[in-house]
Amino acid sequence: MLGALLALASAATFGLNNAALRRGVLTGGVLQAMAITVPIGVPLFALACLLAGGPGSLYTLPAPGWLWMALAGIIHFVIGRYGNYRATRALGATLSSPIQQLSVPIALVLAVVFLDETITPLKFFGFVMVMLAPMIMMRRQKAGKPSATVATFTPRYGEGFLWGFTAAFGYGTSPLFIMKGLGAHRGLVESLVGGLVSYTVAAIIIGILVVFAGGFAFMERLDRTAGKWFLLSGLFVFLSQMFRYMSLAVAPISVAVPIQRLSPVFRVIFSWLINREHEVFGFWVLFGIGMSVVGAIALTLSTDIAAAWLPASWAPILHMQWP
Repeated sequence: MLGALLALASAATFGLNNAALRRGVLTGGVLQAMAITVPIGVPLFALACLLAGGPGSLYTLPAPGWLWMALAGIIHFVIGRYGNYRATRALGATLSSPIQQLSVPIALVLAVVFLDETITPLKFFGFVMVMLAPMIMMRRQKAGKPSATVATFTPRYGEGFLWGFTAAFGYGTSPLFIMKGLGAHRGLVESLVGGLVSYTVAAIIIGILVVFAGGFAFMERLDRTAGKWFLLSGLFVFLSQMFRYMSLAVAPISVAVPIQRLSPVFRVIFSWLINREHEVFGFWVLFGIGMSVVGAIALTLSTDIAAAWLPASWAPILHMQWP
């Protein structure tokens, strides 16, 4: 139960983070956003580590875990987040959601290649749903009349799809590194330390990039209103990642990950409440988001759980495996 609640909290706060970020990138730069949202996670994760296990908690992560967590920080918080921010600026939070859900089949392919996992009919169904979702979403271009809620925003599809795929790659590969970093004897304290390591390495890289971009002069050009939204986004994304790491530590992946994949639902809800005039809403957009959520859950759902929900006659089909 605790793992499921942590995963749900992760999904909700990640959706709220995307809504706050969307408002910020309307007037602020992507690297400026990362310069705020990434470093803010370092002291917050450090505080969480101290509250959970004291100074000694920093020594609970195995030595190889530090390297894996550092790689997770680079791939997720630098590459993945930059792609997410660029896609969100180009498409909005709602339109970019189905593309970023492609991180789930990417994670599946990596698991099959590197962890000798198998493909089941349920995973194949989820793979197809997630792959079709962006194409379904694009049907809105042929719909004729634009949505009444879209008054000041025109999506840039080429840029958005490119960076959406980049985000999907970063977000799809990082769970493999996180699980390797936590190792077999993982717990809440280890997950928090791992998050601190990931954020610290990512913050160092972002700091170097900001220096090359102009340092303090570069950050001084940031619009104040955008800066406030970036601060909120940084807080929400920290909470989301903290809940994510903790849920992976106390709950099976088959429980935590499907619930975390509900974040696009919260993204739509908060985008409607906060950024209605800066987003694209419509039947095919929402239908595509729904398809991506269903597909992502199918990809990460345990076959045994699905077999328990469905008629017994489906069990032999559900338990088929390839290769």
